[in-house]
Amino acid sequence: MKRAMLGKTAMAIPACLALAACSPSATPQTDRVQTEAPAGWTRPPAIAAVQGTRGSLVFTGQAEPGARVVLRADSGAAYAAAADDGGRFEIRMAAPAGDLLLRPETQVGQDAAHSPDRLLIVAGGRGPIVILRPGGPTRRLDRAPALGAIDSDGRMRLASGTSSSAVELQAGGESGRVAPDSSGRWSLALGPSAGPDEIRVGARTFAWPGEGAPGTALRVERAGEGWRVVWTGPAGARQSTWLPDAA
Repeated sequence: MKRAMLGKTAMAIPACLALAACSPSATPQTDRVQTEAPAGWTRPPAIAAVQGTRGSLVFTGQAEPGARVVLRADSGAAYAAAADDGGRFEIRMAAPAGDLLLRPETQVGQDAAHSPDRLLIVAGGRGPIVILRPGGPTRRLDRAPALGAIDSDGRMRLASGTSSSAVELQAGGESGRVAPDSSGRWSLALGPSAGPDEIRVGARTFAWPGEGAPGTALRVERAGEGWRVVWTGPAGARQSTWLPDAA
């Protein structure tokens, strides 16, 4: 007999990944861009989409009107643009030669807001381009299959993706159904697994390869029919993200 999985809706995740502490006062993260920031606060930028053109990548999104938006690498390299009066920004950059991890931030006068999220470009844009979210579901900006990502911290897994209708999912003898939110995104908590493990989303079966070897430095590698990313969040906790190939 199949047992229903935890987490039946896309907007309410029953448990946080261990790398982001859960507390009653914590504010849930959302992909919806707020139109106004609270008085006295500067909100981080929200990257909405990417487009590749002739060896370049163009990132668009929303930020504070008139703010300077920066995508900063650990090496010190930075890519920046100013948001217009409506808060829309567009950052153009040459496609990197390999993998590149960037930290989004907003600068308004002397104030700066650093996003906890990370923008990862895999294989210079030939692989996935994603927003890594500590303790939450990874968001794919590239073309992705029904299952966009599996995030894991060793104690639980979080499946996520996009769909125009309700999604049927099976894994580890359990089954669940989840409806996408107004943006078409869904996420569902799965039980832990040492891997490998088969996860069926709709008519397609994905072979999750497991978390891989532990490490503190960013590691991007091929794993099964997809890419595995081992990374560390702002609080220093380790997270593993698997990104299935589109085809």
